[in-house]
Amino acid sequence: MYTVTFLIILVIILAIMGAVYTAFKPRINFFITGLDSGFSFPEISMLWNAAELCNLEQPTSLFYSLPSLTKCMTQISNITSADNNQKNQLLMTKLFNYRTKIQNEADEKKGMTTTHSLDKGQPLRIILPGKGVFVSEIVGNGNFLVINVPRQKNLIPFTGEDWVGKVISVYLWRKGDARYVFDTTVTQSGLFLGKSALFLKHSSNLVRTQKRKAVRVKCQIYGMLYIIKKEKIDINAIETQNGFRCLIEDISEAGALIRIGGKGVQNVKIKLQFNIQNKLILMVGIVRTVEFNEEQNQSLLHFECTHIETSMRNEVLKFVYNMMPENEKEVMEALEQTEDDEKEALEQAQENADKPENAEKSENPEGTVEENKPSENETEAAVATETNEIAQDLAEATGRSISTSETQDSKPKSDSSDDIPNKADEINVF
Repeated sequence: MYTVTFLIILVIILAIMGAVYTAFKPRINFFITGLDSGFSFPEISMLWNAAELCNLEQPTSLFYSLPSLTKCMTQISNITSADNNQKNQLLMTKLFNYRTKIQNEADEKKGMTTTHSLDKGQPLRIILPGKGVFVSEIVGNGNFLVINVPRQKNLIPFTGEDWVGKVISVYLWRKGDARYVFDTTVTQSGLFLGKSALFLKHSSNLVRTQKRKAVRVKCQIYGMLYIIKKEKIDINAIETQNGFRCLIEDISEAGALIRIGGKGVQNVKIKLQFNIQNKLILMVGIVRTVEFNEEQNQSLLHFECTHIETSMRNEVLKFVYNMMPENEKEVMEALEQTEDDEKEALEQAQENADKPENAEKSENPEGTVEENKPSENETEAAVATETNEIAQDLAEATGRSISTSETQDSKPKSDSSDDIPNKADEINVF
């Protein structure tokens, strides 16, 4: 008897639980997904209300769909705009960071997979191994990728025939997408729309590239290392007292690998003072990691530079560039030029966006609209004059000449001659 009663009660409880779960299943899934995404219960509750106000068919899409998330963020911003509550501000900050994360994940997944997707007019930076970086652009895209004969410093040093059969590396920045690089072969040269052109094989192996990072090169430069103990110092002041002798084994504008005597300690703030090509360089930064060799009683300090003057940074870059192997120089140059293409396009887009506003302001300056407005008679006279000028232009043949000048850049040479340090100089004060 009791067993049957117990089973009936258990069935009723399970039925109630099932009904509750069915009724609240979307909300339960929403809260579970929100917790997995790093949000707190109060934040998830506000997000749920925003999802309901936005009439999202699938509320959980807020956690993986950019349009849904943006829509809800706008709704939350409207709700909390009048209330400058710190919790609301923290929630908006967290949402912006979360949106950036989703955007980055989406960027990693999307992108081109084949050169068939490239458009006409796409600027290209081309590396011909051992010959440098060239500039070209796409003029046609069909069975082959058709490009103009590449130029270098606004000249055409190699004819189309010279390129046939060559394996080249192509760098580009695609508007609204990312940077790409791919290798291909020049199959033939010829005329395309009446102009000399190269015909390239299509590639299905496009690799997305990141922005150029600091390039390090091996070196043997002796310098002085100074430990910074004070909170406020003049980081640009030249040290006249002797510091701790050290050997710089690789260097970039962003840091260096430094060998010292004794045991080093990480997270120490230091100033590095040395010469490149008889020019003084000061770098201030932090020792990020340390590799200690107990047998040699020496440490390798991985130094991150947080401050360097622009002129000194340029000297380091010159040194780095001249110490690089030729093939690495070409890649670095191609990446730099691709970054320039991106900056140029963004600046042009910004200028175009500003033009309508500026044009409106110049055409209608405040307080002068009525004064500058021409009369009907003046307008008719101007139109008549312009019509006569156009008629004269059509009746006459005109010509013009264009002159261009070429400039040549000279590459700086680097040389370093430093004194050999005293082996007894060791840093044992870390």
